[in-house]
Amino acid sequence: MSGDYRVKRAYDAVSEADGKRVLVDRLWPRGVSREEAELDLWAKDATPSNDLRKWLHANRDEYAEFVARYDVELEGAAQQAVLAEVRRLHDTHTVTLITAAKDVDHSHVPVLIKHLEEGA
Repeated sequence: MSGDYRVKRAYDAVSEADGKRVLVDRLWPRGVSREEAELDLWAKDATPSNDLRKWLHANRDEYAEFVARYDVELEGAAQQAVLAEVRRLHDTHTVTLITAAKDVDHSHVPVLIKHLEEGA
């Protein structure tokens, strides 16, 4: 399947148009039950490490440095395996990446999408 990966906040209503729903946060979204989330995959290994996640929260104005550090993390074997799994889902389904991030444009999600699309 060609096309972009969709992105949706974890607090938005589930839709049939979402296709396969993949949680791309390391922490479970607060206040959302597993039943409500209706996830097909939790791509925990493809998310920023706890240290990097905490670093970003403390250094919001250094997004470019975060991107560089996260790019390096995504080259790891476990990360590459999960990226490959998400790409396989995308081969035959619409894939919606689910996140609790308030500012999706300045989160890990755009970096993750770049890596998913580059490996396609």
